[in-house]
Amino acid sequence: MPGFDRISELPESLLTQILLCLPTKDSVKTSVLSTRWKNLWLNVPGLDLNYRNFPKEDEEYEEVFINFIDRFLEFNPESRLQKFKVDYSRREILGFKDRIGTVINRGIRLLDAVSSTEYREDDGIMYPYFEFMPRNLFTSKTLVTLKLWYSALSDPGYVYMPCLKFMILQEIRWSGTMHLEKLVSGCPVLEELTLVRYLDEDELVVALTRVRSGSLKTFYVPLAYGSYCRSRVPDTVLEIDAPGLESMTLKEDHFEKIIVKNLTSLFMIDLDIKFVVKYDSSFDPEDLSKTNEILDFLTGISRARHMIISKKTVKALDRYSKVGSIPKFNNLSRLQAVFPSPLLPFLPAFLESFPNLKILILKIAFAKDDEMEELNLVNVPRCFISTLECVEIKGLFEWEEEEMKIASYFLENSTVLKKLTLSFIDYPRYASNSDVYEELNKLTKRSRRCRIIVIDD
Repeated sequence: MPGFDRISELPESLLTQILLCLPTKDSVKTSVLSTRWKNLWLNVPGLDLNYRNFPKEDEEYEEVFINFIDRFLEFNPESRLQKFKVDYSRREILGFKDRIGTVINRGIRLLDAVSSTEYREDDGIMYPYFEFMPRNLFTSKTLVTLKLWYSALSDPGYVYMPCLKFMILQEIRWSGTMHLEKLVSGCPVLEELTLVRYLDEDELVVALTRVRSGSLKTFYVPLAYGSYCRSRVPDTVLEIDAPGLESMTLKEDHFEKIIVKNLTSLFMIDLDIKFVVKYDSSFDPEDLSKTNEILDFLTGISRARHMIISKKTVKALDRYSKVGSIPKFNNLSRLQAVFPSPLLPFLPAFLESFPNLKILILKIAFAKDDEMEELNLVNVPRCFISTLECVEIKGLFEWEEEEMKIASYFLENSTVLKKLTLSFIDYPRYASNSDVYEELNKLTKRSRRCRIIVIDD
């Protein structure tokens, strides 16, 4: 029937679950639809608020914000809640800690709090403000997902969150005797941990950050600071002891030293680090303690089956290889690497560390302005003889002598190669795809037994 409102005929329990998927500002808008919808948003089992949804010109902004939350919490105070997601990073809001304690007592499964990043002045010095989380957070029996941004955590004495599986901690301030190890140890089913270290810690902070967990499967350090990445605390250490860890991603150097232990289940490792925190610096290969640290780290991750490494990490490993040897990754079957073109002579020695490699995705970062010795790839890694079946070379601009040498190196030396893919950047080039095919067939007879694919990326 035209114009029939089927949505309003749904039971309230289903409607509130639908509204739970929307930001609160949108669920509030439904109150004008009809009498039935007027207070329906107040029965939604969760809040999703952002300070940007409130008038910025209102001088009593904090009071309006907290009163809105109170109205919601007081409408049906005995009801169970599912999520509490609030971004109040604009400024300090007094009493917000108490509201978080209230929603925890009402059984939320997801807490996502972006705390104030406001600075306070004391004797002419600006200090960041930190919102301390309530003590009942650490004994929540219902939380499954915890996301804290710019918060402070003090030692509650006892930590036990039996249902917590997913945790994101961004720039957390650890106060007194509280530390990450204590928090993680109280989460017996934790599976995923994302960590961004607060780099402005003072020198009194304990430099060791330890992640010890038997249940953890995924550990992730994202890119967060970029060119601002530098630490006030020297000799910071990250220690990871997680026998069940399957995936580890390190997208930025937040620690000077990384220690890994018991990574017996590691499947995938994704590295975009250079083993030094400061953005524009690199480690000294003559520093024996640093080279030993790198060797221990590489040995600790050598059970991985899939590796992704960035240009930054390749440069660091090239520096390391001048004084040390890269251990064998005997289980690794898939490798994705970005190689700066000046470091291509390092490629054969690098691939020697992966004797059972089957799939190689090699992106070449060509820098035409960089000075480079004549490319001469001679040594043949063990995987070329026995296991390497698929190679994709990405980042090609043109089909010139250097690109031809790279392609022919794999075709002429990889005795079990089944497929070679050449991926050209979408950029006008002189050689057509047919010219590339023709040239490859001239270069080596291997091309007749290997499928060659030329694509524009």
